Order: sequence, then C-alpha cells, then structure tokens
Amino acid sequence: MSENYVFPGEKIASIEEYEAGFNTFDDGDMVRAATVGEKDIDKENRTASIKHPKMLSIPKVGDIIIGTVAAVMSSMIAVSIDYINGKPTTSKVECVCSTRNLRIRNVALTNDIVTLKIISHLNGTIHAAINEPNLGVLFTKCRKCGGKVVPMRDAIKCTECAWIDERKLSSNFGNGDFVNLRE
Repeated sequence: MSENYVFPGEKIASIEEYEAGFNTFDDGDMVRAATVGEKDIDKENRTASIKHPKMLSIPKVGDIIIGTVAAVMSSMIAVSIDYINGKPTTSKVECVCSTRNLRIRNVALTNDIVTLKIISHLNGTIHAAINEPNLGVLFTKCRKCGGKVVPMRDAIKCTECAWIDERKLSSNFGNGDFVNLRE
C-alpha cells in the first residue's frame, strides 16, 4: 500500500495549515481522515481531503438530513443518516441530536424516520438540531400496536387502538415518498 493511503482517524494535517475537505473532519487541533483512502493535499486552496473510490457521504453544517432513529437516550437521540439534502446515502453515518431543551417527553422513538439539520462537527461526532418547524418526525407507527397514526397538534393518535403519544412532529409529517418504502 502507498504512503498516501490513510485510515479513519489518522492525522492528515494541522488546522493551522489546512482546512478539512471531503471525507475529513476537524477535531479542533488536526484534520483527520473520516474514511479509508488516498490523501489529497490541495496547497493552492489550503484543504486536506481523502479520495475514496466510493465517495462516503458526510453531511456538512447546514445540510438537512433524513434518517432512522437508532437509539433514544434521556437527553439525545442517535440517528442513522439515510438521505443528505434529499440524496440517498449508503454510508450509514450516524449523528446525535440533543433533545434536552424540548418540552416533549418522547421527541422520537427507535425506528421513527426524522428530518434534522446538521449544526456542527465536534470531536469526530456529527451534531444535529430538531428545533425548527420543518424538522422532526416524518413517519412513525403506534408504539403499542404498530398501527397507522394520524397527527393531532403535537401528538399522534393510532387509528386502530386509539393510543395517543407525544412526538416532535415535522410540518411535513406524513408527506413524502419514503412512507411507501417503510410499509
């Protein structure tokens, strides 16, 4: 293997010299590789990137993502990213979203499909927000019986067992082609 090949987490350059480019991240001190690939240092534009035969999709700050909730913790959710700005991705990168400041008990549950906005990359972790009206749960099922649900203000109601549950619903709840893929 060539000296130019790097592995995830490997140091590529100092942030004083270069900015993080494609398939890299800034850990606050160094630019590090986010994937296996070949180092590409652009001295003219002062960026450090990784060339990968299959481009790994890592969302940038400000990107809107759609993903599946992988884990729910007391003050955050972990989301497996499926779409970045409407384009499908197969990288299965995850992001975390803080739910601490929301006054909803169940912001989202495992396997819900949510839309989030990327707010930062910090210490190798992608952070997202869910606090805007168009962000939140896009698709879910009843957690009691698995039936279809309909929105009711800031909650959902099951059409089969009438269970009512709180969720942070997106203004686009129930709209979109991805609903057909999940049923």
